[in-house]
Amino acid sequence: MPELFTAAFWAEYGSILAQEGWATFVMVFVSTAFAYLFGLPMGVICVLTQPHGIRPNRPVNSVLGWIINIGRSFPFAILMVALFPLTKLVMGTRLGLRGAILPLVVAAAPFVARMVETSLSEVDSGVIEAAQSMGASPFQIVRKVYLPEAMPSLILGGSITLIAIIGYTAIAGMVGAGGLGDLAIRYGHQRHVPSVMWVTVILLMILVQAVQSVFSRLSVRIDKRLK
Repeated sequence: MPELFTAAFWAEYGSILAQEGWATFVMVFVSTAFAYLFGLPMGVICVLTQPHGIRPNRPVNSVLGWIINIGRSFPFAILMVALFPLTKLVMGTRLGLRGAILPLVVAAAPFVARMVETSLSEVDSGVIEAAQSMGASPFQIVRKVYLPEAMPSLILGGSITLIAIIGYTAIAGMVGAGGLGDLAIRYGHQRHVPSVMWVTVILLMILVQAVQSVFSRLSVRIDKRLK
C-alpha cells in the first residue's frame, strides 16, 4: 500500500486507472438510463393494473409481475453468460464496454420496475381519487400525481439502483467487460499487483458514497413533507 503514494505508481498505472474508471462511469450511467427507460413504464403499468389500481387488469398485472420476478431471480454473473449470444448479436461484441451494457440493462430493468412499483404504491390513495373525481385521465394521473408525489422515494430508489449497477459492473469485469472490476482482477489477482486492486476498491467506494450523498440530499430537498 505505501506505493500508492509514490509518483512512480501513478506514472505507471494512472492512465489505466483513469481509463477504466471512466469505462465504469459510462457503464453505470448509460445502463441505468436504459434500465429506467424500460423499467419505469413496467413499474407504472404494474401499479395501474393492480386489483385496486385505476385500470385493474389481472392478466396483464400477473404476466408483467411474473416477467419482473423472473428477471430479478437470475444472479448477474449467470445472466451475463447466458446473454452472450444475444449480446454478440445486438451489440456486435460480448466483451468490453459495449458488451456490458445489454446484460446490465436486462439485469437492472426488473429491479427498477419493482422499485418504481413500490414507490408509486406509497402515494396516498385519497390524492388519486381526488384526481379521478376531477376527470383526470390515467396518463394525467401518472404524470401529475403519481410521479410528483412519489418523486422523493423514486430518487432514493435511483440511488439504490445506481449502487446495485456499480456492483454489477465489478462482476462484469470478471468476464472481460472492462471497467474497474476488470482492472482489479487483471492486476490485483492475475498480475499480483494488490495496490492496483486497492485503488479500484477506493474509487468504487468514493463513487458509491457520492451517489448516495447526492441522491439523499436531492430527495430531502424536494420532499414536500419536510417543508
